[in-house]
Amino acid sequence: MTPTADILQTIDHGPVRELRLARPPANALSPELIAALRSGVETAPAAGVRALVLSGAPGMFSGGLDVPLLIHCDRPAIAAAWEDFYGLMRALATSPIPVVAAITGHSPAGGAVISIFCDSRVMAEGEFKIGLNEVQVGIPMPPVIFHALRRLVGARPAERLCVGAALIPAAEALRIGLVDELVHPERVIARALEIASALLALPPVALATTRRLARADLAALFTDGSEAERGVLVDQWFSAETQGSMRALLERLAKRKG
Repeated sequence: MTPTADILQTIDHGPVRELRLARPPANALSPELIAALRSGVETAPAAGVRALVLSGAPGMFSGGLDVPLLIHCDRPAIAAAWEDFYGLMRALATSPIPVVAAITGHSPAGGAVISIFCDSRVMAEGEFKIGLNEVQVGIPMPPVIFHALRRLVGARPAERLCVGAALIPAAEALRIGLVDELVHPERVIARALEIASALLALPPVALATTRRLARADLAALFTDGSEAERGVLVDQWFSAETQGSMRALLERLAKRKG
């Protein structure tokens, strides 16, 4: 197993902790990275951290699930990976401390999902794209993710993004509310740290109480039914359609490299 420090860097900025994805070239979400990020989010408050910033590499926040790796996993391994991914989403949705996503570049699929469950999202301006293109590789949109996206951008934009497997430019993401700010690529992490610090300047009890109220609907997505939902996803993962779509994706990627 890859040591956590090699795939997820922890950088403390006073009371704000940055968790930086560090799995080149695309920060693809392997089971180890998902588990490390989940643990980083869950354990931060007990370590005295008062806010989190999730960041990636210049030009690439995360390329989403590591399909080339995961396609070779057996059913127990895929079930465990989905359990950890749901645990990560739950940890973000219910975090007692603010979490800001520093979207440092492209952010398709799982990368976009991570940001959706954060308090705030600041993205690099330019030609970078973000979106939920799971349908393109044969993965039905998990209900918990769709409802979280709809909460953020509204019903029709969520439908368009998910059903059409659309990846949209940063400027469009800002327009529909998928991200909150665009800044120069070199300023993304610094701006995310500023946002986190500004939240911590507020009276802490009032902040925490109001955050719980504002995010109660997001947290409620995980109150029940997630185990059955994950079971459906695991079944679908091993369906002929999904396996065929993923293998076709890998063939396209291999041709590009060739």
